[in-house]
Amino acid sequence: MGLLSDAYARILLALSDRQAVTLDFLLCHRRLPDLGPPRTFNEKVLYRKLFEHDPRFPKLADKVLVKDHVAAMLGDDWIIPTLWTGKVLPELEARNWPLPYVVKANHGCGWNLFVRTARDQDWDRIERVTSRWMNQVHGKPLREWLYLEIEPRILVEPYVGGQSGVPPIDYKFFVFGGKAHYIQVDTGRGVRHRQSFYDTNWVRQPFHRRYSPNPDLLPRPQSLDRMLRAAERLAAGFSFLRADFYEINGQPRFGELTFYPGAGRLRFMPRSFDRTFGDLWPTEGSLSSSATRASDFTIPPPVPPG
Repeated sequence: MGLLSDAYARILLALSDRQAVTLDFLLCHRRLPDLGPPRTFNEKVLYRKLFEHDPRFPKLADKVLVKDHVAAMLGDDWIIPTLWTGKVLPELEARNWPLPYVVKANHGCGWNLFVRTARDQDWDRIERVTSRWMNQVHGKPLREWLYLEIEPRILVEPYVGGQSGVPPIDYKFFVFGGKAHYIQVDTGRGVRHRQSFYDTNWVRQPFHRRYSPNPDLLPRPQSLDRMLRAAERLAAGFSFLRADFYEINGQPRFGELTFYPGAGRLRFMPRSFDRTFGDLWPTEGSLSSSATRASDFTIPPPVPPG
């Protein structure tokens, strides 16, 4: 069940949708959520999980299907190639993917296996883990609706990290009403995970969420302006969307799109920024009807280079 213990997940599954998200919010934030109307960022994530079942969400959160969508909008050079995808790993002789690579699930969060060297190719372990992924419905206890609508698949991609084995810096753009406001920057995953926030002018912000901020000022990515434009293009027509990117040798690469960051469970520190982010998130009614109806959603032209 990911970050949830099996016992706690079973308790949540025994409750109604509203009861489950209310209990979890209370335990995570030490207060009851106010959804009438929601005002903080985490309350709005809860509201979206319960009531906003936009048919675009599952396809755009599917780590396999979203690639075609992003390639059409931004260009093929933004996409990390797919080496293989399927519901069951192929026969051993067909697993000839060039090292290093990553095995992941398309329908979950944080379900990744990094295979950097031949010693990491423990097929008994990889088969066991991927089989568990395929038999698990991510997001069901926390009522993350869109993940229940994704057909589970295994995905193999080239590893885009450096020779050190540490995953690349992850740039997560928080886009509200089509405009990016903040960038969550994750460094040191798997070693010493740090998390800092910057604004779109690359000024470090005085808050963080799950992990302690990096004590050092991080250099402005070379492709920041391109990533900003790309994030806003991908988020067009949504009240809120988080678009994630990497920068590899100065070039931006698409990571994923997220509609439920932290499942509404992660506290801001200081907590006042939960309301700051919530105030940036417009209601669906503030967007034009042509932008919010899935049938009217159009693909803008690709983001130009440079």
